[in-house]
Amino acid sequence: MPTPVSLPRLSWGSAVAERRALLVHGLGSTGALMWRYGVALADAGWRVEAVDLRGHGTAPRTLDYTLAAYGADIAATRPDDGGSWDLVIGHSLGGAASLLASAADPGWARRLLLVDPAVALQADDRAGIGAGLAASFDDPTQEAVHRAHPHWHPQDVELKAHASQVTSRWAVEQTTAQNPTWDVTDAALHVAVPVDVIAAGVGSIFRDTPVEAAVAANPRFRPAVVITGAGHSPHRDDPEATISAVLALLD
Repeated sequence: MPTPVSLPRLSWGSAVAERRALLVHGLGSTGALMWRYGVALADAGWRVEAVDLRGHGTAPRTLDYTLAAYGADIAATRPDDGGSWDLVIGHSLGGAASLLASAADPGWARRLLLVDPAVALQADDRAGIGAGLAASFDDPTQEAVHRAHPHWHPQDVELKAHASQVTSRWAVEQTTAQNPTWDVTDAALHVAVPVDVIAAGVGSIFRDTPVEAAVAANPRFRPAVVITGAGHSPHRDDPEATISAVLALLD
């Protein structure tokens, strides 16, 4: 088991709220970019915390960027009282890491909500993700983000540009290099808590893939909710529909 690092956190909501949620971002992103979930859950009475994954944002830099290392970090990330998270929302890489943490320790979280999770990536998935991240690092400005995503909220544009400026490009590149076989399906099959999935309607790396059929063998996985017309980051492409889906699943 890799040695975990302590991850920096942002928080929303009352410190004494009874329900506690953890937000885990995707590759090349930061915890701040999960703000839509943080605001919505805080407004619904939750205490919400988002982390920067290793190599991202202000998190420690390391030499190990295997999926196992990412999973170990968030498995070691607990509420202040050391108990279980009532909910963990993991996007893309964050979804893969959350599956690893939950499979290793069923008491870590009571429920998972995975947003277009990177459970298993094929060569074309990896190429497309790599090209998009390379472009973000080559021109990490708000103007470039806005050109690529003119419909995004101004805060998402600002935070995505900032994420590319403060995240280690080497760490992101090593995340691909150190995981030549990107597949946490086995962990998904051993998760013992309820798992909901929100999938992209366009270019999903989960929906209509072999891994979607594979994880269905675990009865804890529920059928994916698809955000029609949204891409891999539905909380930025169609935040209203995405947050409505989250709240409906939690109701």
